[in-house]
Amino acid sequence: MRGFAGPVALADRLEKSKAMDRPVRVLAKAVRNRIGPGWLRDLLHGVPMGEPLHPPLASISLGCWMSTAVLDLAGADPRAARLLLATGVANALPTMAAGLTDWSSLHREQQRVGFVHMLSNLTALGLFSASLVARVRGRERAGRMLSFAGLGVGTLGAYLGGHMAYRQAAGANHAPQVTHLVPLGWHDLCPIRDLPDGRPVARRLGYIQLFVLRRGDAVTVLADHCPHLAGPLHQGRLVMDDGEACVICPWHGSTFRLADGSVRHGPATAPAPVFETRIRRDGTIQVRPGLT
Repeated sequence: MRGFAGPVALADRLEKSKAMDRPVRVLAKAVRNRIGPGWLRDLLHGVPMGEPLHPPLASISLGCWMSTAVLDLAGADPRAARLLLATGVANALPTMAAGLTDWSSLHREQQRVGFVHMLSNLTALGLFSASLVARVRGRERAGRMLSFAGLGVGTLGAYLGGHMAYRQAAGANHAPQVTHLVPLGWHDLCPIRDLPDGRPVARRLGYIQLFVLRRGDAVTVLADHCPHLAGPLHQGRLVMDDGEACVICPWHGSTFRLADGSVRHGPATAPAPVFETRIRRDGTIQVRPGLT
């Protein structure tokens, strides 16, 4: 219908709106300063589990609250509804911490949508908390009405979260799928003499841009696009982390082990694809996708 703005169009408008940029910038900086680099930030990003932590936690709370609504509609035991409601409220706290940590390391367009997603979920949390208090005080009807209102607002927040995940690719793996794009077998890359010693550079192999680091006669090759948001790893800083040679993405600080591309520190949770290398007698470097 002409003149009808669907939910996707409204979410697209949020991406382009600069009205929220000041509070977004202030809050994101505060979160990054409060939750600095270290084990806690890696845990909240989901580095130990290899996937973002926020989505599964959010599913638990939303599932509890939807189940509460079903029990309310069915006229089930109020104690069961209170238990589910309380579980969702308690789980919302670590969910919020994980979501804020991820959100603070996103692009501005993603942060704009995420800011409204956060406000919606905070409003829903307030309604569900008020519902729990009302039920505990014996005001079951008011508690049910507050829960239904919270579920409506929470559904909006969930939609915006899905928009971020599927339309804006926040939390998705942005590293190229090298096993799909590069045929198996060895491929010529470049002469080793063309590479500077000790400084990473970018080289192309077909459709894929590669991070290439020569150290003497040893050559390390990774997919150049950071799995977090496709930052150029070849522009990153080389560091030693617990005795392991690593590269830090210049965009958001994800740290990858050069030996195998594994994640040492987030916000990335997926490893950087690694390539095996060998040098022909004429000095040409050959690469193939890592088999492990």
